[in-house]
Amino acid sequence: MSLNPPAVSDTPVLRLLNVESAYGPIKAIRGVSLQVRRGEIATVLGSNGAGKTTILKTISGIIDPRKGSVEFKGEEITARDPAYIVQQGLMHVPEGREVFPLLSVHDNLLMGAYTRKDRDGVARDMEAVFGYFPILKERARQDAGLLSGGQQQMLAISRALMASPDLILLDEPSLGLSPKLTKEIFEIVVRINRERGATILLVEQNANMALNVSDYGYVLENGRIVMEDTCARLREKEDIKEFYLGMKEAGVRGERRWKKKKTWR
Repeated sequence: MSLNPPAVSDTPVLRLLNVESAYGPIKAIRGVSLQVRRGEIATVLGSNGAGKTTILKTISGIIDPRKGSVEFKGEEITARDPAYIVQQGLMHVPEGREVFPLLSVHDNLLMGAYTRKDRDGVARDMEAVFGYFPILKERARQDAGLLSGGQQQMLAISRALMASPDLILLDEPSLGLSPKLTKEIFEIVVRINRERGATILLVEQNANMALNVSDYGYVLENGRIVMEDTCARLREKEDIKEFYLGMKEAGVRGERRWKKKKTWR
């Protein structure tokens, strides 16, 4: 892709410091600290149950952390009401899309812009998302619940864009999609970052795709950050190659993956 990356500021737009969240007695994330700089795509890698989705829910106010702090654009938003957080310019595209199935595609998009007062800007952004996802323009009057899974993912991302956000939290955009459609979705995510300067925090099980499109990455295991680096460097680390990219050193045979210790422990 020939698009030039946006200018990335050294000042973080999002910062988590020693955040701990739980579901009842079960700790989901433990002392998580991370930051996302304005203009970059950052990713959190981890297996099922590692706590990736919990991080996003804690940031967007769906879950109140037990410890630690969340800062957005220099303001502490820890445990603030989700509606307030949206008004500050942070949009969450949840796992499983969660579109409004009985509303039309057009009305779903308008729901994304409900905090905005600039009608001209809303109209421009509507045309912009139709440019990214032409199928949504074709289906604009169709109920969202009748769209395919991939089209619903396009709609969920577009609904977030309609808020003209400073930061988008993107949770498992490839879930349930074919490899071809996953590639198309991620190409658009990169375009959104490059063309609009949108800052994105991405949670994704497809580690290869996430590392290819992101600038900086965090590896989460059992609720803790165990490694962080630029994605270019993470791709070259042996643990990442074996445990997340499915690559083994030549000549290694019969060694059980779950018995080999990771070097970050």
